[in-house]
Amino acid sequence: MKSNGIGALAGRIARAICLAALLLPVLAFAADRVPKPVIEIDKPGKCVEDTATMRREHPDMLKHQRDQTMREGIRTRKHSLKECVECHASTKTGSVLGAKGFCQSCHDYASVRLDCFGCHASKPKLASGAKL
Repeated sequence: MKSNGIGALAGRIARAICLAALLLPVLAFAADRVPKPVIEIDKPGKCVEDTATMRREHPDMLKHQRDQTMREGIRTRKHSLKECVECHASTKTGSVLGAKGFCQSCHDYASVRLDCFGCHASKPKLASGAKL
């Protein structure tokens, strides 16, 4: 009788392994269905740094810029949030926020809180009489 119990247990284990093997491709396919961020650059040109550097280091660049401005009174444009918004705001919405906004689409994808625009403008300041 012991061999029947062991055989039944082995059968259950084998079925569980087969089921897991069948489900793995399905789970892998589901992981590919996470929507990628929408990155539309309406104003072509060269960014202040290469794409890989900006993706990896832009939070540190913005914090460093903030610290220089707030604590040392040094104002430069190269890594300033204002300059980022000037280049990356959508020509359709005039903002870097929104479902397809340059900043928000990546931050939503990465599940990272985007709190810059609680204080800072998400739209570039227009010259008087200019329209988007």
